[in-house]
Amino acid sequence: MNSEVKSAARILDLVEFLAGCTEPVALKQITAELGFPKSSAHALAQTLVSRGYAIQDSTDRYILVHGTSHGSMIRAREARLLSAAHPVMEALRDRSGETVVLSVRTVRGEVKRLAKCVSRQVVRYDTDLDGGPVAAYCTAAGRVLLAHWEPAAVEAYLSRTQLAAYTPLTVTDPARLRDILMRTREQGVAVNDQEYVSGASGIAAPVRDRDGIVVAALNLGTLTTRFQLNRDEIITAVKDAAAEVSGRFGFGGRRGIASKATPVASTVDP
Repeated sequence: MNSEVKSAARILDLVEFLAGCTEPVALKQITAELGFPKSSAHALAQTLVSRGYAIQDSTDRYILVHGTSHGSMIRAREARLLSAAHPVMEALRDRSGETVVLSVRTVRGEVKRLAKCVSRQVVRYDTDLDGGPVAAYCTAAGRVLLAHWEPAAVEAYLSRTQLAAYTPLTVTDPARLRDILMRTREQGVAVNDQEYVSGASGIAAPVRDRDGIVVAALNLGTLTTRFQLNRDEIITAVKDAAAEVSGRFGFGGRRGIASKATPVASTVDP
């Protein structure tokens, strides 16, 4: 095997290893699991980071950027977003005991889940990052992203989307959904109470970039019974965490824009 083929095989081994990790991993663990020399493992990991396929967190651990985004600029932007969000997501997961998910909007208005920090509780909410786009109208993250999209784009989304009922509690009336989106903009948070999955609740808040544009939604997923016991504390924790991610991503809170719609920077293809 020549050196080029060997390097290609090693970087594919690293990608496959990281794809199977649900938590960030240190370089020491990579070398132990794959048997690579430390210098080679570091060079390969840094190559993935520089190309936007992985992120390196504040403790020098690595995690793969999930999804199939097209274009290096898009992938690099997602990587920067994940780098800012991941430590906050871990802290929120550990503080609340619940699963935390970061999502963006597709060009068609659906939800793409970028990353998750899964609850360590025995009975917990979880989601598949590779399951394809998710409905926006009946999920907390989706409502945050729709609420801060251009009104014309929202109307186009509602007109072309089959508003199916996932549970008996799913809101499918367009007029009611418009009211929900308006309240989401005003309150800075969306709550989904068993509209997408029976027995599960989602709470999401917007993540903004340096210009105040909503680029993602930070979502906490939990069992409805646990949410009902700690509703106010969970909502406050999610809003605070989203604000912290926004700050790490460059938003300084210069403008009072929480109550008005702003364009969401689309980061993925449909």
